This record gives sequence, C-alpha cells and structure tokens, in this order.
Amino acid sequence: MSLTFETTADKPGVEIIDPVERQRYRLYTSSPVSPTPVSTDGFRFPVGSAVSIHTSSIVLPTVVPVYVRDTAGQMVAEVKQFEAETVPDGAYSVDLCTRIKTYLRADTGFDVSVDMEQTRIDFGDPTEVRVGARSRHERPAATVTTTGDPVDMMAAVETFGSALKTTDPERSYPTLRGHPPALELGDSLDVPSSIERPDTGVHLELPPDLGSVYVAAPLAYYLGASVDPGPAPRLWTDDGFEYSLSGPRGYEHEVERTLKRLFFLDCLTRTEGLYQIDLHERRAVEPYLDLDFAALYDRPLTAQLAAYLDVPYEIIEDHVPEWRLTTHVDPAATTAPQLPFVVDDLAIVRTHQTTQRTGTSTPAGVDQTLTRSTDFTRSASADAEADHGRLDYVEPQSDDTLEQAWIGDGVPIGATKLVPEAFQNRLDRETTEGDITIRVVQNDARMAEERQVADEVYGNRSDLPFEITVHENLTTDELATVLTTDADFFHYIGHIEREGFTCEDGTLDAATLDDVGVDTFLLNACNSYHQGLTLVEKGAIGGIVTLNEVLNDGAVRIGESVARLLNSGFPLRAALTIAREESILGGQYIVVGDGGITVTQCAGGSPNLLSIDESGGKFDVSITSYATDQKGMGTIFTPFISNTDNYFLASGKIGPFTLAREETSKFLKLEEVPVKKDGMLYWSSSLKLD
Repeated sequence: MSLTFETTADKPGVEIIDPVERQRYRLYTSSPVSPTPVSTDGFRFPVGSAVSIHTSSIVLPTVVPVYVRDTAGQMVAEVKQFEAETVPDGAYSVDLCTRIKTYLRADTGFDVSVDMEQTRIDFGDPTEVRVGARSRHERPAATVTTTGDPVDMMAAVETFGSALKTTDPERSYPTLRGHPPALELGDSLDVPSSIERPDTGVHLELPPDLGSVYVAAPLAYYLGASVDPGPAPRLWTDDGFEYSLSGPRGYEHEVERTLKRLFFLDCLTRTEGLYQIDLHERRAVEPYLDLDFAALYDRPLTAQLAAYLDVPYEIIEDHVPEWRLTTHVDPAATTAPQLPFVVDDLAIVRTHQTTQRTGTSTPAGVDQTLTRSTDFTRSASADAEADHGRLDYVEPQSDDTLEQAWIGDGVPIGATKLVPEAFQNRLDRETTEGDITIRVVQNDARMAEERQVADEVYGNRSDLPFEITVHENLTTDELATVLTTDADFFHYIGHIEREGFTCEDGTLDAATLDDVGVDTFLLNACNSYHQGLTLVEKGAIGGIVTLNEVLNDGAVRIGESVARLLNSGFPLRAALTIAREESILGGQYIVVGDGGITVTQCAGGSPNLLSIDESGGKFDVSITSYATDQKGMGTIFTPFISNTDNYFLASGKIGPFTLAREETSKFLKLEEVPVKKDGMLYWSSSLKLD
C-alpha cells in the first residue's frame, strides 16, 4: 500500500501521509527539501514508498526510540529519551518507531539525541538521506470459499497462517502478522492455489464442530498450524511433542492460555533477535524460568513450543499483557466470514458463555434514575419502548480483556456488535490526503451544551488538519446530504424515533438512503441502535449508539468524554469502554460495526489512560495502554519517566511508578491524555495536583 510524501507548510520538512489509515507524520529538516521518489529495494525492512532528500539534520516532533544498524543488519546504536549517541562514518539503516513505520538510509556518520520533546539526527554537512515508510494497512490477499461443514471449515482456517510474514518469534510483532485470507460461504471448499501455508511442523486436532474450530482459529493462525479432526483437542508437532488442549478449566480456557503463553514467551525470546532491547517482562520472569532465550531463538518453532509449554502458566500469568479483545461468537456457519477479521486482531474467541433475554437493556438502578430525575430524556416519544419495540439481548460474560465484542444474532450488552458489512466497508475505504472531516448536527435547541463541548474539543490539535462543520435544526433533505457526503466522523445530538432521525420537517430513516458517506459516528439520542446499525449496513465502518432512553445530562457527559477520547486517538471501542464509567447510563451505549476504527491518530505511540494516587506527598502513576489496529498486540513502548529504561509490552496496565510532584507535573504536560484521579476522569493539561 503506497504512501505519499509532501513538503511541510509550517517549516522545512517532509510529511508522510497514509491515505487509507488517515495517518500523518512529519520530519523537519534544516532547510527546504524536494522529496524525489526512489526505489524501495535499498531498505533492509519492507517499505511501501521511499524518497530521497538532501539535508544536514532531521528533527522528529515526538520522542521515539531510534535503532541504528549497519549493512550486515547488526545493531550499532539504540537511543531512547534523554540519551545521545555518535555513530561513526559508514552506511546505516535507521529505524524510527513512529506512528507510520519509517526508515532512513544514510551513507555517513551522524549524531542522535532524544530530549523531553523531540528526536534529532544531525549529519553535519548536507547529505543524501533516503526516507522509506510502510503503511500498517492490511487486507486479505485472497478469499477462501468454504461450506458450513466443520471439516471444510478446518481446512479454511488452516490457511490463515499463510499471512504470517515470518515464523520466527518476531511474528509476535503486529507488523509481521499479515491479514488472514477472507472467508465466504459456498457449496464446496475452494482454496486458491496462491495461498501457501508455512510448513511449521505444528498441527492441531480438534473435535469436528464449528465452536471448537472458531475458538482455535487465532492459535492456528499464530502457529501456522494444520487443522484436522480428532477425538480430543490437542496440539502436536513433527518432533513427537504433544500437548492436550483439554485442561481442567475447559477447552476454551486452555486454548486461550496456550495462545497467551506462546505469544508472551515469543515476546521474550525475540529480544535475542532484531531488537535486542531491555524488556521489563523478561527481567521480571527470567529468574523463575529454566529457559535459555539466546539458544531458543535459533531453534525451530517446534522446539520452541515444547520449551514454552513446559513453563507453568502461573509463573508468567501476572506479566502477560492484558489482551485487547475477547470476541464471543455464535458458532454458526453464517458467522464464519467475520472470523478472519477477529483473528487479525489476535482476539480471544469464546462461544458458549452468554445469557439471552428479551426486553429492556436497562441495568439495575437506571430505571429509578430515569424516574426520579428532573432532566429530560433524549426520546422523542412518550413511550419509547413501545415506539422502538423490544429487542433480543445477549449478555456476553465479562472477561479479562480490555474490550468485548459479539458476533451473532441479538443485541449485546456491554460489547461491540460486529457485523460483516463493517469490515468490508473498511476494506473499501477510499483514500484521502485531505483534512479530517467532522460533521456535528444538533437537532434540538435544548441540547446546546453538548454542541458547545464539541466545538471546544474537535480539531483542537495543532499536529493535524481538521475540517469541522456544525449544523443546527436540519430538515430531512439536509440531514440526508450530511449522511451521504464523505466524512470521517458524524456526531448527532438530538432525537431518534422508530421511523428515523427527528428533523425540522419530519423523520429521516437511514434505510431510505442508497449509501452512507460517513465512516464513523456517535448517535447521542435515545434508542439509536437500529439507525446506527443501518448506517453501517449502508456504508459506515462503525459507530456508538444507545439501546434505550438516556437522560440529557448523562448523554452530555458521555458525549464529551467520547469526543475527547476520539480526538486523542482512541479507537471507538476503547473510547466507549472508558466513557461508560462517566454516567450510570453508560451501559446504555454500545459500538456497532468495527470498534477498532479510529477517527484521529494518537499524538504519541498508543493511546493510554493514566491513574494517579497521592500518598505522602508523592504520586503513584499507573499507565493503561490500549492496543490499536496500527499498534496491536506485541507492540512495545517505554514511558517517558526518568530512571525507567525498560521497554514494556503494550496493552493493559503497567506501574505504578512513584514520582515526586514536580516530575508528575512534567509528565502530565508531555501529552494530552485522560487521567483517572479519585474516581473522576480528568485531562492531563487541566489536572491540578493539589
């Protein structure tokens, strides 16, 4: 997937643009440059596009780790925050851990320094520097047709490993795991000849039922394993190693633990490979493991598996990063086409732990709140339930992951409703190099408070170009124009009835639209589920909707939190997970469609939530990082905290780090991030450390 390079307008430099993922990154130079396209062949790692520039220095406006390698691929220098290195004359590849994966090639020596706010590379005299970049956008390389027969489904699932870019431990890096082939249902099994599964010598035998196959799909993908029917679930290798997947906690939990154990220990072993970094998790568990990671790195995958699975899970359990997503799947043939997208997220798959009920989604205590409150609801009808009809709800059991999703019939409570159209719409997303477009519609004058919040929040970042348009009291034709015009995000503030969006001259049903131009949305109105689902079916990728009535003041709090989180680069699903806690009505909101989509890019590496507790004049700071589609499971990061030299595996909570007041204040000023303190949600730029 090609990227584009443009000269920067504010000061000399070049801007790298990913037109599909809507990502941008700037490299500033000592003087104006003219990027000239060059071949990508000269780069050690894969890049999609490359240019040549002449400059005496390059400045990155963010703090990022820098890795320098010689022509043989050996690490020459690793530079992190508050560090500096001088690299002697020679030919080098420079790996920059920016949000768009970027590499430099230079045939000269240089100085690298990283301070509190930026990263600088000085070449001395003007020299040619080649800049290469790789999009993180992935799409299925082929489509496999399968029937609903479990044995055919096994044959389809075992093709997923063909997307791995390596079978070394580095496949635990998200950029080295490609998107599995797409699945479609047909009358017979058809695997394109272009699909080649790696011969890893790893095999899975599973009971011939769809539930067993779906649960094991992420494990089969990660191992590049063959999948065949057998009397009992097991993993075995060509070396004669065998491991039962029928543990005391049951098959699904055993598959989950197996995937997490193999993945985690790969993350530790890979520190002996391309990136020989000081990983916190390795330091924490290595004293308790009888593993020689240096020797393991060079051994075959089958030998690595045998060594890993000999490690008691309890030893590593507290250090495995919190998983991004658990997807609860109805084990029916009709849900199979969504499986590759779930596997691409390396999600945990569950099938049986749900409860179903018909009626209201209202949690305990909310009815009393609605009854006692003097505030108005955002329902246009006096009898909202009768107006919108009763829904069939499923309630996936809470799991030990940051986010939850559901594939199947019914409306999930507390989880994302995944639908196949969302993923296809994302694959079909048109490229754009323009501004991030946000459309805000307020169709009730009493809800002006949320509109004002939206005015303050959206587009307040100097590092990104925005186009914000606010509309009030639209007619059905005017709202139809807004919905069918291309936009990155649509924020609706108003009422929704059974017939559709409430407008000045009636109602607009999204089902009457031929297609939808908005990518993502927040429908902050009562009972907006059906209209939101229809928007996805008509072309949108994902959005946030409500399942029942919401009070205006609660809706304002949720709307403000969601707006700030999305504006900071949180994906839809993660943003809502955090925002739900801002109101007792938070359980009335869910995501429909692809919850991994983001509206804007994160200013730093990955979006994170801080938690701060004060004790004895010092502050305990914990960081909860959220994986994204661009920086998935296996991403590493290092917090910009003094005396913290280790890298950490992203996703989940790390810390606490005990800091003095002054250092805490400086840390909060580095980036605008959400902060939890005393049970309340704040933003780092405005938080006062009393």
